[in-house]
Parts: sequence; structure tokens; C-alpha cells
Amino acid sequence: MKATAPSTTHPVPVSGGKDSSRFWSGLSAALFVPAVLASVVLLLSSVRVSGCVTYGIDCARGLPGWLFLWSTGVAFVAFIVALAAPVPRARQAALAAQLLAEGTALLVILSHYA
Repeated sequence: MKATAPSTTHPVPVSGGKDSSRFWSGLSAALFVPAVLASVVLLLSSVRVSGCVTYGIDCARGLPGWLFLWSTGVAFVAFIVALAAPVPRARQAALAAQLLAEGTALLVILSHYA
């Protein structure tokens, strides 16, 4: 009789699909600066802000810098975590935090001057 060696097949891990959170995190980080510039251009087309820039009347105190800087900083840290985390669940949570922080930064700009 011929003896055969037992098969040493490794089980293939089953995943829930391709995790594209790194792609979306990079895309949202790349589009954040153009979104900030677009919101500033949108604000400059309003009567209040253009009157402030042109004539110096009806000007606000300025952008609450601490809130904008904190939300931008949180978005940057979440971007780094979304790129570096080895676990897909952590990358997805970091992507959600990044999107919320970037949205907060944009809303600070739009709501303060609008």
C-alpha cells in the first residue's frame, strides 16, 4: 500500500469584503483644503462679508480659531490613524472621526460668517 502524507492546507480567512477606508480617508484629506477654499469663496460672495472686506463695516470679531484648529487637528490625527491602523474596524472608526472633524471645521467657517 502506498501511504500518502496528510494534506497541510491552510484555511482561507473569510473577510467581509474589501476595506476601502484608507482610500476614502486619503480622498477626504486631499479634498479638505479645496473645500475650505470653496467655502471662503462662497462666503466672499455674501453681502455681509464682502461689505466687511470692501468697506470695513459690519465685521465680525473673526473666526473662532481654537475650534477650527482643534477640529483640523483631530481630522489630521484621525487621518494618520486611518492610514496606519492594522485592524479594519479601527480604520473605519478613524475615518468616521476624520469626516466628522472635517465637517465641523467647514461648519465653523460657514456658520461664523454667514
